[in-house]
Amino acid sequence: MELQLQIEYQVVDVFTQTVLEGNALAVFPDASSLPEETLQKIAREFNISETAFVFPATRKDCAARVRIFTPAHEMKFAGHPTVGTAFVMRQTGIVPMDLTAFAIEENIGPVSVRVDGSEDPIIWLRTPPIKQESTYHRATCATALGLQETDLLPGVPCEIFSAGNPNLYVAVRDTERVDRASVDLAALRALNSPDGPVCVYVFARAPQGAYARMFAPELGVVEDPATGSAAGPLAAFMMAHGLVDGRDGSAFTIEQGTKMGRRSLLHVLIHGEKGSDGIEVGGHVVTLAQATLSLPVAQRAANASAS
Repeated sequence: MELQLQIEYQVVDVFTQTVLEGNALAVFPDASSLPEETLQKIAREFNISETAFVFPATRKDCAARVRIFTPAHEMKFAGHPTVGTAFVMRQTGIVPMDLTAFAIEENIGPVSVRVDGSEDPIIWLRTPPIKQESTYHRATCATALGLQETDLLPGVPCEIFSAGNPNLYVAVRDTERVDRASVDLAALRALNSPDGPVCVYVFARAPQGAYARMFAPELGVVEDPATGSAAGPLAAFMMAHGLVDGRDGSAFTIEQGTKMGRRSLLHVLIHGEKGSDGIEVGGHVVTLAQATLSLPVAQRAANASAS
């Protein structure tokens, strides 16, 4: 009889209060027994934007170490997995439910998490340091999105801002043009940065803040329903170009995923003038499923553990 490794996991929907909306995330609260070579394979098997694996922290200032994978790539940092994994860590007792501030160790380093303390809390992450990188030709970016240059918001450049993952921000005139965007894969590949595949983030100003879509086919994510790692840099980009209030304590909301039937709401909070004291990104999380993954155990490993 073949031996099976049984690993519990949860699927949660992040940046929503409604199951089957927001951005789905698979979380393995105790991934210590999973062989290294299976992590990317499991993420590819789930084939959702990201899968998170929780390990004991290697740093005393962090509650756990979390590795995050898209179906094709391991990430330095990702937002909806940070928020969703923090939720699962509280639900499973990795951190106490009454602990309202802790840090998660990711490949980019410690990521601070804050819980607002309500019955249905917003879980906030503090975006890692944001840097501005390359500027791209507007016409090239429009082509990559199946749009015309005249569809882009006048006077606003197309630029990469990054908090660990390079995101190319393309501002268009209105939400209808956001919904009309579609990826030209060949044109998109020409936009890649030295740091790796570029996530193309198209958005328009909206009454609540911004209405957005994000495409990252080179990472195995054709379209992402909610991109928490891009929300902080979006705020920095919008503040840099006068598209949103940059005063200390100002807040706005990003709506993403609506076009693909997975409406997500990402809350952004600015600390300090133009985010000089940090930018927080937060959202709600709901549990969709709790299940067990069964993997065959290599016989040699089983024999070694029995001896």
